[in-house]
Amino acid sequence: MSGPATFFSAIGELSILTARTIREFLRPPWELRLWVAQLDQGGVQSWSITVLTAVFTGMVMASQFAIGLEPFGASLYTGKLVALGIVRELGPVLTALLVGGRVGAGFTAELGSMAVTEQIDAIRALGANPIRKLVVPRVVAMTIALPLLTILADIVGCLGGVLITMVEVGITFRFGMEQMIETVHVHDMLHGVGKSAFFGYFIAIISCWVGMGTRGGTEGVGQATTRTVVWTSITILVSDFFLTRIFLTLYG
Repeated sequence: MSGPATFFSAIGELSILTARTIREFLRPPWELRLWVAQLDQGGVQSWSITVLTAVFTGMVMASQFAIGLEPFGASLYTGKLVALGIVRELGPVLTALLVGGRVGAGFTAELGSMAVTEQIDAIRALGANPIRKLVVPRVVAMTIALPLLTILADIVGCLGGVLITMVEVGITFRFGMEQMIETVHVHDMLHGVGKSAFFGYFIAIISCWVGMGTRGGTEGVGQATTRTVVWTSITILVSDFFLTRIFLTLYG
């Protein structure tokens, strides 16, 4: 199958999977136990990598801006630029890329192993719906967890930026925090958190789709995991541009 045909086929399959996922999500009773388990796996267990990435991102940005703005006598505005950069872009995007690589690969490996060992077929044979049991909990969990992780990344990243700004520029902690609070408004938070909800959906739906379609034994599982990491990363980066344009139109 040619490249364009493969691309549009994938879009069609993902759209069908999304529609079936929404249909099962809206049909009670809900599998709350499975949702909580996936929230723990995809969200709670990802807090450490989120914090580590965010704090050093904020520190690097503060170092670069403090030095770059010094010739213009604008180093005092370092905190404002760091806060906007993290809250609007780097917080949601870097969190999605790292959590997506970790969680997406895990989802694909788990579902891929079930697919090659025919466990998914066994679920169907028992009269259960694999979309309801396997896909819905993961999509719901990531759509909820990633915005929460993004908020955590925003807070930690801004704190890291303030600490480096204190060292490089010589401001007080209180002054740095006041600058960031004055700069970041509600619509800025909605801008970043709103995008992260879409990123969470993309990570979950792509990893589930690839995992459930895995063939070829253990070698196929490895290849599927690699595809998931690549495709989710590309999807996050491409969709970030379009979502940014939409949110800028909505919120300015």
